[in-house]
Amino acid sequence: MRARKLPMTENSAFAVARAARVRIMPRTQMNPLDSYLGEIAMIRSTGANVKETSFYPALANLLNAVGDDLQPVVKCVLHLQNKGAGIPDGGLFTASQLKKRDLANPFEGQPPERGVIEIKSPGDDLSKLAASDQVAKYWRQYRLVFATNYRDFALIGGRDGKPVVLERFTLAADETDFWNLAQHPRKAADEFGDRFVEYLKRMLLRNAPLSSPQDLAWFLASYARDARFRVERAELAALDAVRTALEDALGMKFEGEKGRHFFRSTLVQTVFYGVFAAWVLWARRAAN
Repeated sequence: MRARKLPMTENSAFAVARAARVRIMPRTQMNPLDSYLGEIAMIRSTGANVKETSFYPALANLLNAVGDDLQPVVKCVLHLQNKGAGIPDGGLFTASQLKKRDLANPFEGQPPERGVIEIKSPGDDLSKLAASDQVAKYWRQYRLVFATNYRDFALIGGRDGKPVVLERFTLAADETDFWNLAQHPRKAADEFGDRFVEYLKRMLLRNAPLSSPQDLAWFLASYARDARFRVERAELAALDAVRTALEDALGMKFEGEKGRHFFRSTLVQTVFYGVFAAWVLWARRAAN
């Protein structure tokens, strides 16, 4: 028996996305990573940029492009006021914080609901930045910090009363690789643009309240999609053994490229939702 992939219409896909507080990009829309690297490359090509601040608008445009597809919308505002911990390079505000008010007398000191941003140049080391005193100050003030050097991204939150990196995504290992990557934005977007956008969505939704089962389901599905992207691009002999064992046990074959994709997608979903179900059972028993 050949593995078959159940069809999903465009309308049903959009319905699922609406239930999970995200919107699906139209197929004709450029991936935000493509636009981001293209803008970075354009600025760099002038030869007139400074190492760090010239690229601030490109990063803000990236975050706004991703934030526009969330519900509520999340917007990046550059250069916040000093509220005792220094001047953050940016802040992430939700739509409810951006409602039209008396602009002559706006709310004073409104903290960004989704955290602040600390930016360094592509030549700087993100691990050192994430562990810096400045980031620790921001974390104590705002409880969530998005740190980046344009090629590497880290979300810093709290654990046991201390700032820790919660999740990280690396586009390029060093500055040289980053400029090479920026020369081919479409290729980079095709290779890992979807994974990168999923990461940014999770980052922008980190402080969002989980008010419904759909909210939790979206986060679980996002991590599962990230795992699927990784697995589909990896050549792992261990997966071949699992595939063969599953085919023998079920009396079926995963044939061709579509069968390979179906097997790996099914495997990731089974593992993620199985682990989640086990955690729920464990949590209930522990509570009792």
